[in-house]
Amino acid sequence: MTITSYPFDNQSITETDYSRLFREFQTTGIADTLGGTSFYTYADATGMTVKVNSGFAIVRGHAVYSTATEVLTIAAAGTQARVDRVVLRLDPVANSITLAVLQGTAGSSTAPTPTQTDTGTYELPLATVAVGANVTSIAASATTAERKFLGNTVGAWTTTTRPSSPRVGRLGFNQTTNTWEFWNGTAWADVSQAADWSTISNKPATFAPSTHTHPWTDVTGKPTTFAPAAHTHLWADLTDKPSTFAPSTHSHTWSSITSKPTTFTPASHTHSSYLESGDTISWANGSKKPYSNTATDGTWYAVWVEGSGTFCRNTSARKFKENIQDFEIDPDDVLKMRPVIYDRKDQVDEETGELRPGRKGEVGLIADEVDEIGLKWLVQYMDGEIDALRYDLLGVALLPVVQRQAQQIDDLEARLAALEAKLS
Repeated sequence: MTITSYPFDNQSITETDYSRLFREFQTTGIADTLGGTSFYTYADATGMTVKVNSGFAIVRGHAVYSTATEVLTIAAAGTQARVDRVVLRLDPVANSITLAVLQGTAGSSTAPTPTQTDTGTYELPLATVAVGANVTSIAASATTAERKFLGNTVGAWTTTTRPSSPRVGRLGFNQTTNTWEFWNGTAWADVSQAADWSTISNKPATFAPSTHTHPWTDVTGKPTTFAPAAHTHLWADLTDKPSTFAPSTHSHTWSSITSKPTTFTPASHTHSSYLESGDTISWANGSKKPYSNTATDGTWYAVWVEGSGTFCRNTSARKFKENIQDFEIDPDDVLKMRPVIYDRKDQVDEETGELRPGRKGEVGLIADEVDEIGLKWLVQYMDGEIDALRYDLLGVALLPVVQRQAQQIDDLEARLAALEAKLS
């Protein structure tokens, strides 16, 4: 007979027939809210065991009901880790649904596949258990839930626990993606599927933006200043206008100027008395008074003064130099220099015979001491005798001192970091 119908009075019906019938009423799964505690599997590091909460489930049309927490033993893994799987096992031959542990393969990170036949053994996965090598207890983090839950009119599941190969049109809410989805016969599809723009009818040609505002900080490319737009003002509207108008700054060509003199006598003027015949600037020997000017816009240089009193700008570009080499400076020699405070000797003016007192309380260095240290390149000579110092080169002399100290600081910071790392 190829057609069987049931149940009817006085009819012999097998459990396989009832299983097929009840599977149409309800799918296989845990009778609980998605994420509930029914048949929840967990570990608490109390030994090589996992625990399974009480609960109710339907496995291929058969019901199973547990009223207490069950403890399952997990076999030790030895030297190679593995992944086990906890299942509810339907055994039609034994007429029972029991908890069981499927032991994984040593050294594999994949849990064993549950047996799921139509009329024989059927195993409903509850959780996977990661069994570490040589561990003596199962940590709480070692279990991963994978229960499937019963549906109502529609189902609820996660991406990993949704029904396998349901009928076309099976509808449910996917908690992993927060979307409604349905089975289209080959895959799960989002209910709110994207529409092809070309197939949408009556769509507007343009979209005017709705009234809205933007915070000033969100606006990009804005100018730093805002020039006023071109506009005019009536003369009568202007206030505080002057009664007369001086001519604006302008120029005239020399040829357009009339009645100009043929010669120009020099205007009355004087020269500073500290300039001597043949000198271009005063000597800074303490007996002649130097004058200073206030800096204005333009190019300014440090100057070199020759023994004759002439001066020139102090240039430093590569284009003015050749035979450029490293110059070794001993930082210890630089540190030997002794800052001092002193008084300039009084001088007699050679022209007037007037005694001019020297400057008191000057701060500086003694050129003779710098020469004795060995920093002769900082010393200036006149007529074969020590005369002055190149104070403009003191910054160069200090560079190796600063560089050495910077290196020492870097080394000390590295050592300190290493010590702190050992103590932390």
